[in-house]
Amino acid sequence: MTDFTLNKDADGIATITWDVPGKSMNVMSFDGLRDLEKHIEDALADDAVKGIVITSGKEGSFAGGMDLNLLAKMKEDAGDDPAKGLFEGTMQMHALLRKIERAGMDPKTNKGGKPVACVIPGTAAGIGLELPLATHRTFAADNPKARIGLPEILVGIFPGAGGTTRMVRKLGAMAASPFLLEGKMVAPAAAQKAGIVDEVSEDPMAAARDWVLNAKDADLVKPWDAKGYKMPGGAPYHPAGFMTFVGANAMVNGKTQGVYPAAKALLSAVYEGALVPFDTALKIEARWFTNVLMNPSSGNMIRSLFLNKEALEKGAVRPEGVPDQRVRKLGVLGAGMMGAGITLVSVQAGIEVVLIDQTQEAADKGKAYSASYFDKGIARKKSTEEKKEAALNLITATTDLDALKGCDLIIEAVFEDPKVKAEMTQKVEAVIPEDCIFASNTSTLPITDLAKASSRQEQFIGIHFFSPVEKMLLVEIIKGKETGDRAVAKALDYVRQIRKTPIVVNDARFFYANRCIIPYINEGVRMVQEGVEPALIENAAKLVGMPLGPLQLMDETSIDLGAKIARATKAAMGADYPNDDIDPLVFWMEAEGRLGRKANAGFYSYDAKGKREGLWQGMGDEYPVAEEQPDLIEVQHRLLFSQTLEAVRALEEGVLMDIREGDVGAILGWGFAPWSGGPLSWLDMIGAPYAAERCDQLTEKFGERFACPELLREMAQKNQSFYGRFNPDAKAA
Repeated sequence: MTDFTLNKDADGIATITWDVPGKSMNVMSFDGLRDLEKHIEDALADDAVKGIVITSGKEGSFAGGMDLNLLAKMKEDAGDDPAKGLFEGTMQMHALLRKIERAGMDPKTNKGGKPVACVIPGTAAGIGLELPLATHRTFAADNPKARIGLPEILVGIFPGAGGTTRMVRKLGAMAASPFLLEGKMVAPAAAQKAGIVDEVSEDPMAAARDWVLNAKDADLVKPWDAKGYKMPGGAPYHPAGFMTFVGANAMVNGKTQGVYPAAKALLSAVYEGALVPFDTALKIEARWFTNVLMNPSSGNMIRSLFLNKEALEKGAVRPEGVPDQRVRKLGVLGAGMMGAGITLVSVQAGIEVVLIDQTQEAADKGKAYSASYFDKGIARKKSTEEKKEAALNLITATTDLDALKGCDLIIEAVFEDPKVKAEMTQKVEAVIPEDCIFASNTSTLPITDLAKASSRQEQFIGIHFFSPVEKMLLVEIIKGKETGDRAVAKALDYVRQIRKTPIVVNDARFFYANRCIIPYINEGVRMVQEGVEPALIENAAKLVGMPLGPLQLMDETSIDLGAKIARATKAAMGADYPNDDIDPLVFWMEAEGRLGRKANAGFYSYDAKGKREGLWQGMGDEYPVAEEQPDLIEVQHRLLFSQTLEAVRALEEGVLMDIREGDVGAILGWGFAPWSGGPLSWLDMIGAPYAAERCDQLTEKFGERFACPELLREMAQKNQSFYGRFNPDAKAA
């Protein structure tokens, strides 16, 4: 079986259907490119063929993009000159799409070509849009669920099969920027309005056939191939175009802080390409695309944000031999912010929810959170009254524990107190079915300890949501010492139902995410106490790709929560507690009532409406800024190593069981520098020998918290990488 098939009919239309065997959505491969080229050449050479229609055999979609493993293969096949292999492979794609675009036209007269239309039955992403852009007219189905766009920038690359050049020449640089620089995906009607597709039809195949049979020579010529073409909005040296490119440069650097190579390369390809003829612009695009693919950042981002993330979502770490555990009826204990959010994402997935709280008023308030969310969606025309009503009908808000009798999964989201949680566990287990799985949504309390209150410890598990639940993409699943495979499978299947990405870790204090993020915050606090300028700390973090500086992050999560965690951790660890040196500042802020954003006062100042105004100047009165400030790189390394060394220790101790989860969890859970691919990918990028050497330097200057883990030291001595040694596809070291 082939990816593309060709059918010629009595009307003289050659229909090329893209239908990759065994895939729910088409992706482009080397075999697919060869199939497509063969069929295009056949149709163009056949005098009986009047025109061509390219479409998909997949219901509801055209294509999901390129098989990103193909890019890695292009590198490998090139041997000692991977850049050459990538460039030549990219230019082959350009040549094929250009062959479709020119369709046999005379190069001088632009006449004699055959019309080529594309029918898009649904979602078209990446090369799934780049291919239609190279045809003469695109017809999209009126499918409200479909999304059309070029999302490559979100995984660290940019559209390199002509999509960048064609989109800019079609729409102009300004209009194309949301689709190229933000990876915006839109519904067919919005794509037509933007000028990306030509028609939206209830019967796009009929419309396409009709157009092909009636198209004239002039209908086939792309604007950029016509004499006198001028770029919409102006080229770089046109007065309007000049301002566009100045603004775009500022916008890109403002948003990326210069750490995302794909965004800079994309802008360079657009700017340089706009100054030259179309075919030269394609060559420039291919060169910048190759430049990005040769940068380790793009490879790491593709691996973590696409390949590894997809593998985890498809159940890469799911226990084998456990039957389907999808949730039918969910019980949520506690209708506060977390419980209300868990309820919302569950009913959005069509799961029936029993929402329990101590008072009916509190339970109703938790349900109202979902109503408010849908109301906002309706106001933005993102939802409907029918969807709201259907979701709310799935929620039973009550104080009656007997309502939990039919549940197959319980998620407890009550106050973070072991005694309160233990009492709730025992009360609920007296009501729920024997085979019901019980999960605690805790961010810090060890699951093994909480499970002691349960009479069914093998059915007790941790499911740690991040706040706000409806926005955060990651869910951390924690196995206690007695947790069984069915509980793990249940948690994984539930997370898949609510369309989030799961990681599974073994039990330990703070699990994985908080274990890494708390040292990051603590290092920022330490630097303030040392006299480091707070603005340097915050900007150093952002300039290395962290979405929030450690001080702003503490404001967002609340300073009194940090103080509470510090006290609880010290009580549990006793003499082993490592953070006595940072507690004075945190406790002082707490006493001053500067609790963070929620109090409109923290490390930052806020106006009456809660808008952040800048760093609080009063900090310097208690902790003066030193005259001599550290080097930017030193500050950045303290912030990055404080996180990455904990990731290594988590792997070393068996808390992390799969390095893919370490990287994906870090990016989705707390935003660890996405350009790096995650903490373990970053260590691979800088190399274990240098990382170990840097640990020794930081330890000597700042203390044992930067001590090189034994695993990293061993890898440095053997010059190993984490993905070389621990990648599930790699051979045992």
